Amino acid sequence: MTIEAQLHLTRDDFTLDATFCVPSHGITALFGPSGCGKTTLLRAIAGLEKETRGRFVIGDTVWQDETRCLPTHQRELGYVFQEASLFKHLSVRQNLEYGLKRLPAEKQRFDFDQAVTLLDLAALLPRQPARLSGGERQRVAIARALLSSPQLLLMDEPLAALDQQRKREILPFFARLHSELDIPILYVSHAADEVARLADHLVLLNHGRVQASGPIAEMLTRADLPLAHDHDAAAIIEATVSGHDTQFNLTQLTFPGGQLSVPHSGSGNGLPVGQAVRLRVLARDISLTLKQQTGTSILNIVPVTITALNAENTLQSNAQLLVQLDGNGVPLLARITRKSAMALALESGKPVFAQIKAIALLD
Repeated sequence: MTIEAQLHLTRDDFTLDATFCVPSHGITALFGPSGCGKTTLLRAIAGLEKETRGRFVIGDTVWQDETRCLPTHQRELGYVFQEASLFKHLSVRQNLEYGLKRLPAEKQRFDFDQAVTLLDLAALLPRQPARLSGGERQRVAIARALLSSPQLLLMDEPLAALDQQRKREILPFFARLHSELDIPILYVSHAADEVARLADHLVLLNHGRVQASGPIAEMLTRADLPLAHDHDAAAIIEATVSGHDTQFNLTQLTFPGGQLSVPHSGSGNGLPVGQAVRLRVLARDISLTLKQQTGTSILNIVPVTITALNAENTLQSNAQLLVQLDGNGVPLLARITRKSAMALALESGKPVFAQIKAIALLD
């Protein structure tokens, strides 16, 4: 089952010409710089841009093609905006019940209690929106969208209006949506850390066109895309908690490329053995060595194979190289100097060791 889009829209100063095909499960991020067409594409999918031409199909359901174009109210979608847009004169409970009451019982895929539990809203039900924090309002908005029993959930930068503290509070609920619901989500963002944390798939937009689309780990490490050349270029590692070192307060993780350790403190504390976790490793935090080192403070050293070396056009006058690595099927990136690459005689296909100086556990 897939989501297929071929959508075209022309305005005086902008043209959207977006074609992509992604799985109809998990979270797909529509990512790119401001003004690239992310929100316009989301509105076109929702049927809110009346001049849109083309085709949009989710699974076996055609929302738009050459012969039909369903109006927004006939598209089974939920839409969450930057601002929660709750009814100010209604309580949280009444906001949630508003859409639910208008949905025939036979079409209700989620009941009230399920949405309240999923977004942890029980204590908020009597409150008015004015008495909620920004993160709480967004949780209510998401629950309200879910209670419309959508076939597709659209989210337009839902964290953009929140400060860092509120973002940290609400992010675990997005992870819960991902793990507990079988609803595909199209998630608009220009924040790389959000995308790395949440997305399974990525559609990269620029000037109204799709540059590329694919699994998040692949997209972040492709040297032909701008993400790999960003200052904060990073790779994603899917790992499993394999144990805990209580003496040194470390959590041990296993991924196809080997073993890693991260501090207990914060995210790592209390993670059960067997739990799947996602890690983010910046290219600038990986150094390369020809032999596995001893007598070093770096704990995380894994064998990798060089798959490509790419010159970086940086402020350092091409002083750096982006090295693409393979850790037993897991793509990684390292940013090193050309001088180091020459001294180590690095080339494609050469086995080396990646020394990982820092790892972010994305919780």
